[in-house]
Amino acid sequence: MEHRRLGKSAVVVSDICMGTMTFGSQTEEAEAHRILDKCLDAGINFFDTAEGYPVPPDTKWVGRTEEIVGRWMKGKNRDAIIMATKVSGPSHVWFKSPKRGGMTALDGHNITVAVEDSLRRLQTDYIDLYQTHWPDHDTAYDETMETLDELVRAGKVRVLGCSNETSFGLMKSLATSERLGTARYHTIQNNYSINNRRFEDELKQVCRQEGVSLLPYSPLAGGVLSGKYLDSQRPEGARFSRYLEMQGERQFDMAQRFAGPRALESTARIVAIAKEAGMSPVTLATAWSKQNDFVASTIVGVSREDQLDEIFAAIDLKLSKEVMSAVHKVTKEILYPMG
Repeated sequence: MEHRRLGKSAVVVSDICMGTMTFGSQTEEAEAHRILDKCLDAGINFFDTAEGYPVPPDTKWVGRTEEIVGRWMKGKNRDAIIMATKVSGPSHVWFKSPKRGGMTALDGHNITVAVEDSLRRLQTDYIDLYQTHWPDHDTAYDETMETLDELVRAGKVRVLGCSNETSFGLMKSLATSERLGTARYHTIQNNYSINNRRFEDELKQVCRQEGVSLLPYSPLAGGVLSGKYLDSQRPEGARFSRYLEMQGERQFDMAQRFAGPRALESTARIVAIAKEAGMSPVTLATAWSKQNDFVASTIVGVSREDQLDEIFAAIDLKLSKEVMSAVHKVTKEILYPMG
């Protein structure tokens, strides 16, 4: 298992991170604990959650994921675990956090309340990586970064990161931190996969120049790159199978984006490349993400323990130049398959 530094910080993590957003909705606690145990045994020391999990967001179970993770972590060597969580920013696109009556923001009040609640649910004295879940470009950057800096100085948080952020937002935050002399963002957690390489347009250069690490989520493009939606399949219980049946317009649009015709065309070609290389498309997509120099750790997610094996197969795998070139050819010929 390779380990990499988060940005310019002193925190070093495994290059695979286990995401937990299904714990408490799709995945029951006992199964979730088995998944976490198996990851720790395999050498994964980095785990990611959020105050707004599990998904889809719902008041009936919001916060349950952190509670499940907290009960698991309570019996472990805390120093051996790098735990990341997030404070909900204002709602964007399809994700609306039910926390604080849906009135989430990145002001001093919301951040302070959120971190105390997360510490309680996680049953820990500190959070290794605390991230803003969605940007809040309407709240003063000074207030956001000063409040986060107070958490670092108080020892409640070790390092800071952002998520679903833009080039403007990341640079604005970094400039604010530099001007004020506060703690800075060391990571950015954005959607990035073979089917969605938009991060490379601008944010890749920001990360390289400013010493910020990408923590890509959805490296399987929401599970689509596994090939399970090919040939008009709608697997029972799968995320986009459920979204296509939901009444919400946002969920339906998200399913169309991730599992639309162009995304499925790209996926079919990636599945063929994986088959030719003698590996599963899950293994290929995970290894491909890890092989980018601006990536510190790739966030994977499962709802069942038996889904881990294909991910673990990527732990020490380095894709050949031929495979990397074949993947690049697909993404060049089918530009922005997710729109």
